[in-house]
Parts: sequence; structure tokens; C-alpha cells
Amino acid sequence: MSESVPSAEDESAALSVWDAVSLIVGIVIGSTVFKMSGTIFANMPDPWTGLGIWAVCGGLSFVGALCYAELATTYPRLGGEYNYLTRAFGPGVGFLFGWSQLAIIQTGSIGALSYVFAEYAVRVFNAPESAVVWFALGAVVGLTGLNCLGIRSGKWTQNLLTCAKAIGLLMLIVGGLSVTGTTSMEVVKPIDGPGWSLSMILVLYAYGGWNDAAFVAADVRDRKRNIPRALLLGIGAITACYLLVNAAYLTTLGFEGLRASRQPAGDAMAKVFGPFGERAISVLVMVSALGSVSGLIFSVARLHATVGADHPAFGLLGRWSHWSKAPVWSLLVQGTIAGLMIVCVGTPAGRNGVDGLLAMVHANPVPWNKYYGGFETLYAASAPIFWLFFLATGVACFVLRLKDPHIERPFRSPLFPLCPLVFCGMSLFGLNSATRYALPLLPLIAVPFLLGIPLYFLSQSFRSRQR
Repeated sequence: MSESVPSAEDESAALSVWDAVSLIVGIVIGSTVFKMSGTIFANMPDPWTGLGIWAVCGGLSFVGALCYAELATTYPRLGGEYNYLTRAFGPGVGFLFGWSQLAIIQTGSIGALSYVFAEYAVRVFNAPESAVVWFALGAVVGLTGLNCLGIRSGKWTQNLLTCAKAIGLLMLIVGGLSVTGTTSMEVVKPIDGPGWSLSMILVLYAYGGWNDAAFVAADVRDRKRNIPRALLLGIGAITACYLLVNAAYLTTLGFEGLRASRQPAGDAMAKVFGPFGERAISVLVMVSALGSVSGLIFSVARLHATVGADHPAFGLLGRWSHWSKAPVWSLLVQGTIAGLMIVCVGTPAGRNGVDGLLAMVHANPVPWNKYYGGFETLYAASAPIFWLFFLATGVACFVLRLKDPHIERPFRSPLFPLCPLVFCGMSLFGLNSATRYALPLLPLIAVPFLLGIPLYFLSQSFRSRQR
């Protein structure tokens, strides 16, 4: 038996401020800081500029969090940006956002982070490379099942994974910063790469995901106080963590050692603790990626449930389990799409199928050798649409101030309009960089994205027939 999506005042508001902070930290700290710090610093002229760009991007994310805190406390219904975009630009834009989250953005992110878990799981368990896709699929299936058991099961799973991640990060930071020796901060080689622009987009990606807490705004107790607190505490904790982790890398490996490292976390831990350290960091990355996957599954399913409640053609997504108080159908559909993505980019049959579909619309096949399949393909394919709607949300901050001048705003973004302007500028930069990187994938992205337009009119037609 099922029931409709709960209202903002429903008793299901079961998340404390620390649950919400755990959700944000669990989603955001995924894999970039463990895998890409070497590439980021390789495009920086010196170690202090490298640390500076992590701090600057943390500040930009903090500005974005101020904008989201205003929106989430003013319009606290489950669904986050879906509600803001619908109110600012109309139901068509809101529907297209919700559809894109289900068909491209968040399911792609769930699949991508599942691949990070799977790649390290293969190493830890000495499994064959062909098992990567099945480890990734197993992560999605298992965590979707846990979230189907209800909000308490979902939040405790998230909290436990975040705690395990915090313990591992603490070991990495303390171990790295305790090293004393001959590591040097001297610059030996010039920059060999695009420079600060590549570093910045990678660091912004490392901070990505904090906005997903807005999807569960209605599940947070005492929203007026706790949503701003959760967003700002979460971003502050993440920024401090990233700076300390990179300082540990520099202390352990030195500047040129970090620039040359493709696995800085593993190299740093191996230097401090030997082979045990390298294996331990692999387990840490697995746990970290699982925490991100669990957080996304938990939060984004509530967006899909809200879309289903508003659009009868997708009403199944809006049905909540009477027993578990979870959007079970939304979770199952989301998990199925993410699972299909994992198989499509990770198996020869799946890749051939994708190329065959592209051939039907006279588009070139995916250059799999450029994106490698797995994480890189799903990240590149989802990023342009992600940044497009991030930009639209920044513009919505201005539109809603004009459209709803008299509505109560429990939290107001300070220094208006400067904060939304900075946020829009960051989003424009991200959209441009992501689009250029994903240029060969644009036909693959465009097909499901544009499919949302006729689906919206189909939904409207379905609504009209119900009246």
C-alpha cells in the first residue's frame, strides 16, 4: 500500500541538522581529492597557489550555499531546485529539470561514483577487471534496497558511512602531517597542461553535491534554523578537510612528488605506513564512494517523488510506502536507470548498443578511448546539464525576489545581489568548461534531454484528461 508525497509539515521530518551535515559531507567527499589532486597541482605554478584554489572554490561553494539556504528555507517542499525552477519559470522548466535529473544528471552521478567504488574493490579483493561493472551494479542495488527500508534506515546507513569516511580521512591527515623529512616545496618543472582553468573545474567538481541537501529540505527538523546551518557547516567542514588532506600530501610527497602522482592518497599512505597504508587507503576510497552513492540515492529519490506527485503521467514515482515512509517506486526506477547506465558504459555489448542508438540519429559513435568508459564517461555526459540547471537556479534567485517580494524568507542571502551574481558566474564557467570537455558526447546527452519536452506535453495532456 502507498501514499502520496508528504507535505513540508509531515511528521516524517526526521533529519536533524547533523543528519543533514552528514548527508552533505557524505555526498561531496567522494573521490576527486583521492584521485585528482596530482593533476590539480600539476596545473598550478606553486604549492600555495594550489592550496589557494581549493580555498577559493570552497568559498565559491559557500556563496552558493548561502543562495540555496535562502531558497530552501523559503520553499522547503521536497524536491529542491525542482520547486524553485517551477515557481520561477513555470512547470515546463521544472519538469525538464526533474526529468534531466532522472534520465541524465543524478543517475549518471550515482553510476559514476559506483564505478569509483568498484575500481578499488577489484584491487582490494584481487578480482578480475571484468568484475568492475558488477561491483558497481551491486553497490547501486544494495544501497537502493537499504533506502527502500525507510528514512531511518537510509539516514543511519549514510551516517555510518560518513563516520567511517571521517576516521579514514583523519588517519590520512594525521599520518601525512606528522611526517618529517626532506620533502621539498620547491618548483622544479613548469606547468605542463591547461593551467588554472582545468584545476578549477576539477576542484569545483570535488565540491559538487552540497546542493543535493535541498532535495530533502522537508525532511529536516526545524528547517528555518537547520537548513542554513547544515549547508554552511557542511561546506565549512568539507573545505577544511580538503585543505588538510592536500597539506598532508604536500608534507608527505613534496610539491613535485604530488604533481607527478596519479594516486596521491595511495602514495602518501604507502610512504607513511608501507603496503598496509596503500591497502587501507583503497578501503577508504571504497567507503567514501559508497557514502556518496548512498547520499545521492537517499536525497534525489525524493526529488523524483515530488515530480511524480505534480505530474500524473509520472504518478507512480510520487507514491510512498505506507510501511517504510520511503518513496519506494522512485528509488526503484532511479536504481534501474543508474544500473542500465553502468552496464551500457561498462560492457562491450552495452557500448555497442549505445553506438547503435547514436547511429539511428546519424550521430558519431562515442569515443570510448577518450573517456575510458565507467566513471569518466558518466561524469562527462552528466556535467553540462548539471551546470546548465545550476545556472538556472542562480537566475531564479533574482526572479523569485521579484516574483514573491512579500513572502517570508527565514534566511536571506547576504550582500544581495552579489552572492547570486558570483554563483551565476561560477556556473557559467562550469557550463563552458564541461561543454567543451564533453563535446563528442553532446548527441548522447541531447537525445534524453530533449525527450523531456514531448514528455512534458504528454503529461499535461494526461492531466487534462483526468479533469
